Amino acid sequence: MIALIVGASFTTANATEGNNEPTTTNKVTVTKVVKVNAFCIAISKGDFETVKKMIEFGENVNKTSNGKTPLMYAARYNRAKIAALLLENGAKLDYKDSNGQTASDYAKISKATAVQKVLKQAAE
Repeated sequence: MIALIVGASFTTANATEGNNEPTTTNKVTVTKVVKVNAFCIAISKGDFETVKKMIEFGENVNKTSNGKTPLMYAARYNRAKIAALLLENGAKLDYKDSNGQTASDYAKISKATAVQKVLKQAAE
């Protein structure tokens, strides 16, 4: 599993001590660490061949990562070809995340028009 740091802030403070030599203090604050599985990372990056191979090797096309399905990741990043592949291999359109959002909702929020078309065709 790969951990991604979503947000970080860095602060550097320069001060002088009694001997007038500067000292530097570095402070790193991690605001949130999100763990996303390799399958969903490949989807996010648009790596069609890797996604296809992982499905061939038995990857579950409905297994959530960080609360979202692979189809939600495809929708979020406008990966229409991957979304079609996921649907062909059994991805469910109606799954909802903890906020009640579906892949279609992610496509709309992200203005992912290509995926919106794929999802609309699959729903018909």
